[in-house]
Amino acid sequence: MRTRRSIHLVAVIVAVLAAIVAGCGSDNSKSSSSGSSGSTATPAGKKIKVGLVTDIGGLNDRSFNQLAYEGFKRAQSQLGIEGRVLTSNKNADYIPNLSTLAQQHYDLVIGVGFLMADAMDTVASKFPNVKFAEIDQDATALKHKPKNVEGLLFKEQEAGYLAGYMAGLYMKDNGGTAIGSVGGQKIPPVDHYIAGYQAGAKAADPKIKTLNSYSQDFVAQDKCKEIALNQIQQGAKVVFQVAGQCGLGAIDAAKEKGVQAIGVDADQAYLGPQIMTSATKHVDVAVFDTVKQAQSGSFKGGQNRIFDAKTNGVGFGKTNSVGAKYVSKVKALQQKIASGQLSNIPDTVGT
Repeated sequence: MRTRRSIHLVAVIVAVLAAIVAGCGSDNSKSSSSGSSGSTATPAGKKIKVGLVTDIGGLNDRSFNQLAYEGFKRAQSQLGIEGRVLTSNKNADYIPNLSTLAQQHYDLVIGVGFLMADAMDTVASKFPNVKFAEIDQDATALKHKPKNVEGLLFKEQEAGYLAGYMAGLYMKDNGGTAIGSVGGQKIPPVDHYIAGYQAGAKAADPKIKTLNSYSQDFVAQDKCKEIALNQIQQGAKVVFQVAGQCGLGAIDAAKEKGVQAIGVDADQAYLGPQIMTSATKHVDVAVFDTVKQAQSGSFKGGQNRIFDAKTNGVGFGKTNSVGAKYVSKVKALQQKIASGQLSNIPDTVGT
């Protein structure tokens, strides 16, 4: 009897232990699965400090700065970096913000935006042992050509061309005569988008008229809304915003007047059914990859990294029911651009 009871007791203990092991295995599997949307959550390299300095649009511009912040947060969660974000409310904040992070011995400081070029040149030259990266700025064009700055550049004209082609197809089908665009300022990354947009629209419909104006502002939504309303009054049936937070006003004008809108940088389809599509660039990916470079020791200053259709650095976003009709044609065009069959897309806008 004792033998049978002993055997029975051992069997019970083994069963309990097996259940515990199985339960632990189940928990680990669930944890691994939940983190599988990107790379492993375990730090891929040494612990580094990374700072992000926003442009004046702020973190909630729903496009450019927000994308940079999303890439930054992903680096925090997946690469285990220590991070800090400083918001610029005006141009005069650029040098103090960049300098603060450099003085605090951050390993990598990322500046968001072309308007930060002079400040980046000044601060990077003063702190040669700190790594810097600037989105939308050619590092080789900085005045003092600091060797510790990497430029993160995008071929926005390719994304603009895709969005413009869709707009042109829509206008051709619906008898429209004009499309509009609202830029924040006449600077290269803005003009790249607009030049591509106009060229793409004319490729789809050579008779299309293109309207374009600049708000001289990346924040005040009322300024962009006024420009868009004026373009709509002139016959624009599609309005493309390239003005960050200000551009949200142009999108609102399109909704108000029942015309189509095209978002910028981020996929802005969630802003409303008036969004035909968005001309997108993966600023978040650029930020994340640059942090990985700095962490692994492969960061190279004094040069640029280019993000284009070939590398999936630019493209177009989700479409509404109107834009869905043209997705297959735009995707085919995207492949031609990525393969090099279609090149020399203009990146400058005439005066």
